[in-house]
Order: sequence, then C-alpha cells, then structure tokens
Amino acid sequence: MFLVKVENLSIEINGVQILKNISFEVKKGERIAIIGENGVGKTTLLNAVFGQLTKKAGHVYFAIEKEEIGLMVQESPGTINRSVKDFVSYDHPNYYLKKELEKWSALLQEQALNDEVIQSYNNILEKYLAANGYEWEAEIELALKQMGIQSNLWDVSIASLSGGQKTKVKLAKIMMISPKLLVLDEPTNHLDEESIHWLAEWLIQFKGSVLFISHDRAFIDKIATSTYELSKNKMKKYEGGYASYKKLKELEIKTIQAQYARQEMERKKLTETIVQYKNWFNKANNAASVRDPYSQKKAAKQATKYKAKEKAMERLENNKISKPEEKKMISANLNVHDFSGRKMLEVANVSFSYGNEEILKDIHFTIHNGDRIAIIGKNGSGKTTLLKLLSNNLEVTSGHISTNPQVIIGFFYQELENLQVENTILEEILTIPNMKESDARTILACFLFRREDVFKKIHDLSMGEKCRVAFVKLYFSDANLLILDEPTNYFDITAKETIENALENYPGSLVIVSHDPYLHRKVANKVIHIQDGKANIFLGSYQEWEKHQSVSPDIQQLTNELERLELQLLQLLTEENIAENREEKRLDEIKQLKRKIDAIKLKINV
Repeated sequence: MFLVKVENLSIEINGVQILKNISFEVKKGERIAIIGENGVGKTTLLNAVFGQLTKKAGHVYFAIEKEEIGLMVQESPGTINRSVKDFVSYDHPNYYLKKELEKWSALLQEQALNDEVIQSYNNILEKYLAANGYEWEAEIELALKQMGIQSNLWDVSIASLSGGQKTKVKLAKIMMISPKLLVLDEPTNHLDEESIHWLAEWLIQFKGSVLFISHDRAFIDKIATSTYELSKNKMKKYEGGYASYKKLKELEIKTIQAQYARQEMERKKLTETIVQYKNWFNKANNAASVRDPYSQKKAAKQATKYKAKEKAMERLENNKISKPEEKKMISANLNVHDFSGRKMLEVANVSFSYGNEEILKDIHFTIHNGDRIAIIGKNGSGKTTLLKLLSNNLEVTSGHISTNPQVIIGFFYQELENLQVENTILEEILTIPNMKESDARTILACFLFRREDVFKKIHDLSMGEKCRVAFVKLYFSDANLLILDEPTNYFDITAKETIENALENYPGSLVIVSHDPYLHRKVANKVIHIQDGKANIFLGSYQEWEKHQSVSPDIQQLTNELERLELQLLQLLTEENIAENREEKRLDEIKQLKRKIDAIKLKINV
C-alpha cells in the first residue's frame, strides 16, 4: 500500500524547467533515500510534493492525512531563536491557549480581586482543560525525554544547541503528531559520528516510513531499503542502500553501453548491406529489358532484399537505444613537492585554551612521510583547532610543534577562509603565483567552471562551488602535506568520489577531519581519536580501527551488562500483584538499576 504517489510531476521556477515527468511512490514500511547531483532539484521536489511550491503538471496522491506527515528541514530564521520547549509546542492550537492562560494568570497575580480578570482567567482555563492542555504539556516533556533532551535544556535557545541536539529536538516535535511518514532533508548535515549513529539507529526502529535526501553514503547504507536516483527528466528506483545502488548502476551502465555498441555495429552493417543491395538492384534493373524475364526477376529479387534491410533499419530506429550520457566529472590529480626525509612534523606536549577553557591538553604525536591520518571525535572536541595548530594558523598555549623545512603545507578549512569573496572565480585563481589566464581557464574547466562561469563572484557561489574553487587552489599549492577539514562536506556523491580518488592517489601525506567513513576507509592508514582533550592514536587503517572498536572487550562487556540490567529493570517495571511490604523495596531497586544503567551508558557513549 502506498502512502504517497507522485505521477509525471513537472516543476518550473521563473520560467525555467527544473524537473520534468517525475514519478515515484512511498510505500508502507519503506525507508527511501533520494540521491542526485547538487542543483538537480532534490529539495525542490520535496517542496513541491509536501510544501507550498506550485507544480506545473502532474499529480500527487496521498493515502494518509497531511497531518500524519512529519517534515524535518533546515532551521528557518523564525524558529532558531525559540527555546527548546517553545519550538516543540509553538504551532499547536494549545500553544496559543497556553499563552493566553499565562497572560491572564499574570494579571490575576496583580489584580486578584478584579472580577473581569477572574472571569477571563476562568474562561481560558476551562478551554485549556477541555483541550487536554496539561496532558499535552506532559506529552511534550515525555517526547523530549525520550529523545534524550533533559529538562535543563528545555528553556535554552535552540540556536545554542549542538547539531545532534537540534536533530533530536526536531524529531521530538515531529513525534508529537505520531507520523506515519517522516520526510527529512539532509538530516546528517553538521552531525558528528555519534549523532549520525544515534539517528540511524532511531530511524531503523521507527515504525513508519521514511523519505530522505542525503549525500552520506554510510548513512544511506545503514537505513535505506531502496534508493531513488533523481535526474532532470527521470527518477529511478534501485533496491537497497548506496553500495547496492552503485553495483546495480554500474551493471546498468555496462549493459546499456554494450547494447548501444551492438546497435551501432548492426546499424553500420545494415547501412553497408543496403548500399550494396541498392547497387546490385540498380545494375540488375539497368541490365534488364522487357524481353528479358530472367534479368527482371533478378532485379526484383535485389529490390526485395534491400527493402527487407530497410525495414530492419526502420525497426532498429523505432527501438533505438540512445547513446549513454557521459556525466561531467571533476578532473583532479594533485601535484606534490618532493620530500626526502622521514619526519615531517612533530607535536610535543601541546595544549591549547580559548580563554579559561582548555580544548586540547598534552597532545603528542609525529607525522611521518606517507602518513594518511584520519582525525575523529565529537563535534566541539577540538579537531578543527588541532588542524589550525598544525598549519600554524593558531598558536599553541603550551608545548611545541616543529615542522621540517622541506614541508609545504596545503590546507582546506570548511569555513573557506582563504577565499576572497569579492573576487571572481578567475581573479581568485590568478592570485596563485605565476598563474596565466589560459592555464587558469583550463584547470577551472577540469573543475566544471566553464565559459562565463569563471566570472561569477565568490560570494554568489554555492558552498559546493566554493569548495571546488578551494580545491583548485589546493591543486596548485605543490604541497607535500595536506591538512583538510571536512573536504567533501558540500559535494554531491559523484564529486565526493572524484575527490576521494584524487586523495587516494596523492603521493604526499594527509591529515583529514571528516564525518564520512567512506573517505576515511579509502585513504587513512592511521587514526587519531580526540576525546576529552586528549589524542588517542591508533596505528592502522580506519577499517582496522572500526573493527577494534566493535570488538573491544571492555565495551562488549559493558554492553552485555547494560542489556542484562535493562531486562532486569523491565521485569521490575512490569511486575504485577505487588505486596505492600514489597513496593518500597521494588522502587528502591528500580532507582539503583537506573543509576547503574545511566553510568554504563555514559561510559560507552550511548
């Protein structure tokens, strides 16, 4: 059974066609990922189906009420400054009743003997009680607690929360309507690994259907039951997550290429045969005379042959396979300056503080020639700070960082601080020493900036486009040590894979902060985990680190203990026919179990 069905949807904005003849459906129990290149119209599609965007043509059918659809989009300016509790409740009818009740309650405190105030307060209170207002407030608090948002955060502005906390608050708001379908636009943006893992597990446990846009391949692999690829004129479904999609897509492309090659060979063969048969017919026809029935018969036979081949050509054209479209790809192969030594950079007992807040403490490690280091950790743990210390863009509070004189550092920060926003793309690239305009245009074309594109101002570019400009500058840095902060964050999947291949083939050394496991798995041969201000170093690939984490005896033992305690707690909570002398002891046991469970969860970051 479908929940939402879209048929032949076309969308125009300001006279420009964005999408044409798009069809898809979301069935009960499905978790569907939508992927596609940046700018293809993924968010526009969701806005047209579930929002206010006008559709040019096509139909959208709903088998559920629109109130049963939970939408989670990026923050709008009108909501980010609300408190957590206010954000969850603000567009519910009871919200406005509650505000009225609070207003009259405040007046009643000031004018306790005013009959008009008393009457107005009682009227509003009666309405609020009839609307189950206090039960509604309890439901809000329960929803927030279930998402791990405790009462100390309820009055805090949503703008001050971490990315993971914001996501949990948004989900708490959505769950207030008991949705049958969740629609999410880039839900993992700005989340750290822990929050992404939590969200994936939560969505897997969600009883309804999920439709989401994402460029996060690992996240798609974890939760998607099917993947839709969106292009301008088509939306095609593939079973499974991203890895499954990629295999099926590669097979599909190879099949179409083989079919197209066979078709073109057949076309060539038919064309040559038709020409040959026509020539034979013309010769036979010219040689035939009215009194020569044999020649006439021969000419007729040749005519039948070439007409049969023409019919075959007509059938070929009617079932024509179009030439497979070649995607425009970024072309990136990074150059490197020779480095003959072994030790590139040494971090010795480094600490760093912002004011009185200590971010990093007593960090020490060495970067050797050939190291490809993945730096991981929670948001706010100090990963970007460490990169800025390594690239000499921040000064250490204590300790020392020594860099080999042969080392040339190229760096990429997600804030893109090294771009001059008033420059055009071409002007920005011409700031590179010894750069000629002809060379600049050639390399910009390799990064998909062609013709008039090069005259766009930096401040008018999307984040993905700005990142491409930053990579062009990195391309010419001649660096033998690259320090990269979220290098693929704003790229679509195709661009991510191109950059990953370039980094995999880069002959220099790398230090990378990223929340993308695909990138780390492809390039890292060492892992530094920043936790509580300390740098924990793992000598091995990212895959080996993942395996090490998953089979850690201490973690496994704690996980097993957690499961045992939670089962014990459930048994106590559901215990029936409790004797009076047993009740007090039972409540005490429940409190002790909860304390133990919370302590274990804190240790294993659940």
